[in-house]
Amino acid sequence: MSEKEIIMYGTTWCPDCHRAKRVFEAKGVAYKWIDLAEDQNAAAEVERLNKGCRSVPTIVFPDGTILVEPANAELEARLAT
Repeated sequence: MSEKEIIMYGTTWCPDCHRAKRVFEAKGVAYKWIDLAEDQNAAAEVERLNKGCRSVPTIVFPDGTILVEPANAELEARLAT
């Protein structure tokens, strides 16, 4: 992972993941999408980050901030910093 890269872990069937993607796209923010169904290592990483839970979307920012299932307002506020 690049030090300047936002990573979003999710699944194609997750409506919250689609919503978060729309926020990123509306703001013109680049991110790396990792589908848990396609990457077993990613699923294990999400569980590690969420203390055993497989919650999506899990979004990891370059500064180490992690948002899990953020509301639009929370994600937009984080992107504004």
